[in-house]
Amino acid sequence: MAQKIYKTDLKSEADYIAWETKYKSEADVWVFLTENKTEAKKRSGIWYFTDKRAQADYKIYFTGFKAEADWLIYYTENKTEAGYTYREEDEGY
Repeated sequence: MAQKIYKTDLKSEADYIAWETKYKSEADVWVFLTENKTEAKKRSGIWYFTDKRAQADYKIYFTGFKAEADWLIYYTENKTEAGYTYREEDEGY
């Protein structure tokens, strides 16, 4: 999965639905947020949020309901921790 992300408020236009967790152990993706879009590489877990839909590789809707999510997201402050825990190959991310 490429890592340039557009956060949408419309579930119907989202490519994926995500839920944010505080616990590493339940996350599918450990995300490091960057302000440098050149750092946002495929399958890295390093995400760059863009305000422009056309720039994004994926549109993500953030839900308040864990059961609704395609991905469980944990934000890390350590870039070397970023990545996918197990679903990357299984789901084609």
